[in-house]
Amino acid sequence: MPNRFNRKLRSRYLRKLTYLSSAKDLFFIGTGIILAGIGLKAFLLPNHFLDGGATGVSLLAERITKIDLSILIVVINIPFLLFGARQISTTFALKSVFAIFSLAILIHFIELPIITSDKLLIAVFGGFFLGAGIGMTIRGGAVIDGTEVLAITVSRTSSLSVGDFIALFNVVLFLTASLLISIETAMYSMLTYLSASKTVDFIINGIEEYIGVHIISRKADAIKQSIIHNLGRGVTVFKSEKGYGSSGEAENEGKVLFCVVTRLEVSKLIFEIEKIDPKAFVVQNSIKDTKGGMIKKRPLH
Repeated sequence: MPNRFNRKLRSRYLRKLTYLSSAKDLFFIGTGIILAGIGLKAFLLPNHFLDGGATGVSLLAERITKIDLSILIVVINIPFLLFGARQISTTFALKSVFAIFSLAILIHFIELPIITSDKLLIAVFGGFFLGAGIGMTIRGGAVIDGTEVLAITVSRTSSLSVGDFIALFNVVLFLTASLLISIETAMYSMLTYLSASKTVDFIINGIEEYIGVHIISRKADAIKQSIIHNLGRGVTVFKSEKGYGSSGEAENEGKVLFCVVTRLEVSKLIFEIEKIDPKAFVVQNSIKDTKGGMIKKRPLH
């Protein structure tokens, strides 16, 4: 009887977790669609600016063919969605279909006032709103610009990384724009793309960038206590076998400390380490995202 009751509680908990996760994803995707729509309708479209990726291809095709942008966004993203369904998941593809169709409907039916005619402001803020929309949609588990999906697929079958493919894709796009439209348009479009890509990185990685720090020291216990009591951070301790270092070969076991701090706290952490062991070996790595553990600083007593 207790086991059956526990199973019911767990089932209820899992359903609640699923609903909350779906609601959060829907919020992110909906917000992303609205922001991207503002970027396109209030900045880029009225002033005939382009962007990178599939959105840039759609904007360029709209300039050349005069076909409605809402139709082009759907048509051009279809191959990327097929790749996404095969390489990532069907759920991802379905969310992306919803996001792209919603964006297309918004672009077709909603009219927004032109905010500025200054080309620099158009490039920067148009890219900002579009990038914020793409980033929020990605956080919701979907895409409104499928270039990265294709880039992941290509990176698995070639020597190109995801970043290399996207850069190469956009170089070809902007060169084409310079030949078919004008060099000035291509140059402003590159500025729009840079603004959008930086905004996407900011939205996905969060306001605080986390740094993972590995510390190898003969005084690991003292450093661990200092991190816990002076910084209020959690620490994980790994047992290690000494190999070869500045003092030559060593056979005895040692300890490796690992903790996660924000970029703003790195200098303070290094200061605490150097107070105890100036010769400690410290390795820092950027962390894209974290979950669980003692990430937020606990109150110090």
